[in-house]
Amino acid sequence: MTQLDISERRDGGRTILVVAGPVNSYTFGEFQEKLGKAILDSDVIVDMEKVTTLSSAGIGVIMAALDDAEAGGKKLHILRPSEIARLAFESTGFMERFPIFQNLKDIA
Repeated sequence: MTQLDISERRDGGRTILVVAGPVNSYTFGEFQEKLGKAILDSDVIVDMEKVTTLSSAGIGVIMAALDDAEAGGKKLHILRPSEIARLAFESTGFMERFPIFQNLKDIA
């Protein structure tokens, strides 16, 4: 099983989570914990360029975080989703639900 790697950095008042590897039923707990903590403190950008798998468990984590962000007056953005992540979003019909960007500079 391939490991999930999540690194975190600050960009002004925002938190950027760089996610690499599979986000699935084996790894979603770590993703959920880091994303959940980050969204409490600031707006969050999830860089998904290196995501190799995105299962329904991973999409569920993002959906819950998006709801938490909106309830807390924060923003959650998806940055550079890999082809696999993009296809997962499209196949579930949630593509329009997530604010997706290809460049960090485009995120206000």
